[in-house]
Amino acid sequence: MAKRYKPNSLVNAIVTAMTRLGIGKSYILSVKGRTTGRTYSTPVDVMNRDGRMYLVAAYGEVNWVRNIRTSGEAMLRRGRKLIAVRALELEPSDSVEVLRQYYEEVPVTHAYFDVTADADDHEFEIEGKRHPTFEVEPVPLVGTVTDPAT
Repeated sequence: MAKRYKPNSLVNAIVTAMTRLGIGKSYILSVKGRTTGRTYSTPVDVMNRDGRMYLVAAYGEVNWVRNIRTSGEAMLRRGRKLIAVRALELEPSDSVEVLRQYYEEVPVTHAYFDVTADADDHEFEIEGKRHPTFEVEPVPLVGTVTDPAT
Protein backbone atom coordinates (compact mmCIF):
# COMPACT_ATOMS: atom_id res chain seq x y z
CA MET A 1 0.00 0.00 0.00
CA ALA A 2 1.38 3.39 -1.00
CA LYS A 3 1.93 5.87 1.78
CA ARG A 4 -0.33 8.86 2.28
CA TYR A 5 1.00 12.30 1.36
CA LYS A 6 1.80 14.68 4.18
CA PRO A 7 2.66 18.19 2.97
CA ASN A 8 6.19 19.27 3.71
CA SER A 9 6.21 23.06 3.89
CA LEU A 10 10.00 23.33 3.93
CA VAL A 11 10.49 21.18 0.82
CA ASN A 12 7.68 23.02 -1.02
CA ALA A 13 9.21 26.38 -0.08
CA ILE A 14 12.64 25.35 -1.37
CA VAL A 15 11.28 23.91 -4.64
CA THR A 16 9.05 26.96 -5.11
CA ALA A 17 11.95 29.37 -4.60
CA MET A 18 14.16 27.44 -7.04
CA THR A 19 11.35 27.27 -9.62
CA ARG A 20 10.66 31.00 -9.39
CA LEU A 21 14.33 31.54 -10.17
CA GLY A 22 14.04 29.17 -13.16
CA ILE A 23 16.20 26.47 -11.54
CA GLY A 24 15.23 22.83 -11.99
CA LYS A 25 12.49 21.06 -13.93
CA SER A 26 9.49 21.97 -11.79
CA TYR A 27 6.83 24.59 -12.49
CA ILE A 28 4.60 26.54 -10.14
CA LEU A 29 0.98 25.61 -10.83
CA SER A 30 -1.47 28.38 -9.93
CA VAL A 31 -5.16 27.55 -9.96
CA LYS A 32 -8.26 29.27 -8.63
CA GLY A 33 -9.81 27.68 -5.53
CA ARG A 34 -13.11 25.96 -6.21
CA THR A 35 -14.87 27.48 -3.19
CA THR A 36 -12.87 30.60 -2.27
CA GLY A 37 -11.99 31.85 -5.74
CA ARG A 38 -8.56 32.65 -4.32
CA THR A 39 -5.51 31.59 -6.36
CA TYR A 40 -3.41 28.81 -4.85
CA SER A 41 0.06 27.80 -6.03
CA THR A 42 2.05 24.61 -5.67
CA PRO A 43 5.16 23.15 -7.31
CA VAL A 44 4.48 20.43 -9.91
CA ASP A 45 6.43 18.43 -12.47
CA VAL A 46 5.25 18.73 -16.07
CA MET A 47 5.70 15.71 -18.31
CA ASN A 48 6.41 16.49 -21.96
CA ARG A 49 5.42 13.67 -24.29
CA ASP A 50 4.97 13.76 -28.07
CA GLY A 51 4.78 17.56 -28.07
CA ARG A 52 2.11 17.63 -25.35
CA MET A 53 2.24 18.61 -21.67
CA TYR A 54 0.82 16.61 -18.77
CA LEU A 55 0.37 16.98 -15.02
CA VAL A 56 0.35 13.91 -12.77
CA ALA A 57 -1.12 14.04 -9.27
CA ALA A 58 1.60 11.95 -7.65
CA TYR A 59 0.08 12.46 -4.21
CA GLY A 60 -3.48 11.59 -5.22
CA GLU A 61 -6.53 13.80 -5.09
CA VAL A 62 -4.97 16.83 -3.43
CA ASN A 63 -6.49 20.32 -3.55
CA TRP A 64 -4.91 21.39 -6.84
CA VAL A 65 -6.56 18.36 -8.50
CA ARG A 66 -10.02 19.25 -7.21
CA ASN A 67 -9.48 22.91 -8.10
CA ILE A 68 -8.31 22.28 -11.66
CA ARG A 69 -11.21 19.88 -12.22
CA THR A 70 -13.57 22.70 -11.30
CA SER A 71 -11.89 25.55 -13.16
CA GLY A 72 -10.43 23.66 -16.12
CA GLU A 73 -7.65 26.21 -16.37
CA ALA A 74 -4.47 27.26 -14.61
CA MET A 75 -1.15 29.04 -14.97
CA LEU A 76 2.28 27.40 -15.07
CA ARG A 77 5.38 29.38 -14.18
CA ARG A 78 9.09 28.64 -14.20
CA GLY A 79 11.43 31.58 -13.88
CA ARG A 80 10.07 34.34 -16.10
CA LYS A 81 8.12 31.93 -18.31
CA LEU A 82 4.37 32.10 -17.67
CA ILE A 83 1.97 29.80 -19.54
CA ALA A 84 -1.83 29.89 -19.37
CA VAL A 85 -3.23 26.38 -19.80
CA ARG A 86 -6.51 24.58 -20.27
CA ALA A 87 -6.65 21.20 -18.48
CA LEU A 88 -8.36 18.00 -19.58
CA GLU A 89 -8.38 15.02 -17.23
CA LEU A 90 -7.42 11.73 -18.84
CA GLU A 91 -9.18 8.43 -18.25
CA PRO A 92 -6.94 6.01 -16.30
CA SER A 93 -6.57 3.84 -19.41
CA ASP A 94 -5.29 6.86 -21.36
CA SER A 95 -2.80 7.88 -18.68
CA VAL A 96 -0.67 4.69 -18.62
CA GLU A 97 2.28 5.92 -20.69
CA VAL A 98 2.36 9.31 -18.97
CA LEU A 99 2.31 7.61 -15.55
CA ARG A 100 5.19 5.33 -16.64
CA GLN A 101 7.19 8.36 -17.75
CA TYR A 102 6.41 10.20 -14.51
CA TYR A 103 7.42 7.17 -12.43
CA GLU A 104 10.73 6.98 -14.32
CA GLU A 105 11.53 10.70 -14.27
CA VAL A 106 10.39 11.61 -10.73
CA PRO A 107 11.71 8.83 -8.46
CA VAL A 108 11.18 10.88 -5.28
CA THR A 109 7.45 10.00 -5.55
CA HIS A 110 7.85 6.20 -5.84
CA ALA A 111 6.62 5.67 -2.27
CA TYR A 112 3.22 7.08 -3.30
CA PHE A 113 2.72 4.46 -6.04
CA ASP A 114 1.78 0.78 -5.69
CA VAL A 115 3.77 -0.26 -8.79
CA THR A 116 7.37 -0.84 -9.78
CA ALA A 117 9.11 0.15 -12.99
CA ASP A 118 8.43 -3.28 -14.52
CA ALA A 119 4.66 -3.23 -13.79
CA ASP A 120 2.36 -4.07 -16.68
CA ASP A 121 -0.10 -1.66 -18.31
CA HIS A 122 -3.02 -2.94 -16.23
CA GLU A 123 -1.19 -2.14 -12.98
CA PHE A 124 -0.40 1.39 -14.21
CA GLU A 125 -4.04 1.81 -15.27
CA ILE A 126 -5.08 0.99 -11.69
CA GLU A 127 -2.60 3.63 -10.50
CA GLY A 128 -4.30 6.06 -12.88
CA LYS A 129 -7.41 5.83 -10.70
CA ARG A 130 -5.38 7.00 -7.68
CA HIS A 131 -3.17 9.52 -9.52
CA PRO A 132 -5.29 11.79 -11.72
CA THR A 133 -3.49 12.86 -14.87
CA PHE A 134 -4.27 15.95 -16.92
CA GLU A 135 -3.24 17.01 -20.39
CA VAL A 136 -2.59 20.75 -20.27
CA GLU A 137 -2.79 22.77 -23.44
CA PRO A 138 -1.30 26.26 -23.67
CA VAL A 139 -3.81 29.00 -24.47
CA PRO A 140 -3.10 32.61 -25.46
CA LEU A 141 -2.75 35.11 -22.64
CA VAL A 142 -5.31 37.89 -23.05
CA GLY A 143 -4.96 41.42 -21.70
CA THR A 144 -2.72 42.40 -18.83
CA VAL A 145 -1.35 39.41 -16.97
CA THR A 146 -0.34 39.51 -13.35
CA ASP A 147 1.57 36.59 -11.95
CA PRO A 148 -0.76 34.73 -9.55
CA ALA A 149 2.20 33.09 -7.82
CA THR A 150 3.53 36.36 -6.42
